[in-house]
Amino acid sequence: MDRGNSKHGPRLDQEMAHEVRGTVQGVSGSRVEEWREPEPAGEDQPEASEVPAGDRRSGAPQGMTNEEVEQRSQLGRYLEVSALPADREALRRTAERNQAPDEVLDQLSRLPSDRTFETVSEVWAVLGHANETTRW
Repeated sequence: MDRGNSKHGPRLDQEMAHEVRGTVQGVSGSRVEEWREPEPAGEDQPEASEVPAGDRRSGAPQGMTNEEVEQRSQLGRYLEVSALPADREALRRTAERNQAPDEVLDQLSRLPSDRTFETVSEVWAVLGHANETTRW
């Protein structure tokens, strides 16, 4: 195998591969040196968890639920950014070309025909759904 110009040799490559083996293979205790492992919680300390008890924050923006974010994303998957601004018929043609499901096409059919839409968020709002609120 031709290595070309490199900053280190095969021996150092092997050492570096050994150091990250646990991370790459997903082995528990992936530190090369034992002293680098994090210490366990003390006897009087709670165990660490991914989500603190009672913490119900979500990744959804303020003013929207996770379901609304997912539904708006589904709508946006079938509308090309290059197709905007567009009216109802152009949006529907774009969605059909992108093989949108019937529920997306039905939503686009409900849009007013005499209006041009600049963004997916604008389409979403005209369909009667809430967009995220902006904090100032």
